[in-house]
Amino acid sequence: MRMRRKSDLPTKICAQCGRPFAWRRKWLRVWDEVKYCSDRCRRAARGRP
Repeated sequence: MRMRRKSDLPTKICAQCGRPFAWRRKWLRVWDEVKYCSDRCRRAARGRP
């Protein structure tokens, strides 16, 4: 895989905090399912009523 600039990667907005986050290689197969920028946001969203 060729090196890319971070600005060239796809981005999404976190469903919890509303901040933009960029694609990561570990999300290669599940990018369509990723909703949160971090484990902290994912845990906070689960605790939400």
